Amino acid sequence: MPVTSNWTLFFPDPCSYDTSPPDCHCHSFRADPLFSREARRETAMAKDILGEAGLHFDELNKLRVLDPEVTQQTTELKEECKDFVDKIGQFQKIVGGLIELVDQLAKEAENEKMKAIGARNLLKSIAKQREAQQQQLQALIAEKKMQLERYRVEYEALCKVEAEQNEFIDQFIFQK
Repeated sequence: MPVTSNWTLFFPDPCSYDTSPPDCHCHSFRADPLFSREARRETAMAKDILGEAGLHFDELNKLRVLDPEVTQQTTELKEECKDFVDKIGQFQKIVGGLIELVDQLAKEAENEKMKAIGARNLLKSIAKQREAQQQQLQALIAEKKMQLERYRVEYEALCKVEAEQNEFIDQFIFQK
């Protein structure tokens, strides 16, 4: 890519500094049509020679190191680069927003996952508690059944004793 330069050379009209009358040596030849054709030819030759040396005149007749076309292309490329950088900046903002949104969704998904794991663990613990409670109740039922069996045996024994005592009382009453 050619290097652009901001340095310009400007060759002003020498008569612009001169306070001489308009009929000075510079202005007197301008009225001559032959001079103007010849001057244009010399100017064109000078521009060609300067062009071969790498020097060019711009639209303001300032001497430039770069060809005006190259300067224009460089300016266009600079503007395109600026547009590209602006678009990349906008893209980065959009991507940043997308990443932020995805991170937020990931955090929410992680929170929901933790809630689900907690609920599952709570359900398992409740199931284990119920199972333990059921085993306790079954042990209590077995204990109560054993106690009932003891009471039944004791009742039967007492009934037997009562029957024996009633029989003894009956025999005692009849013997008298």
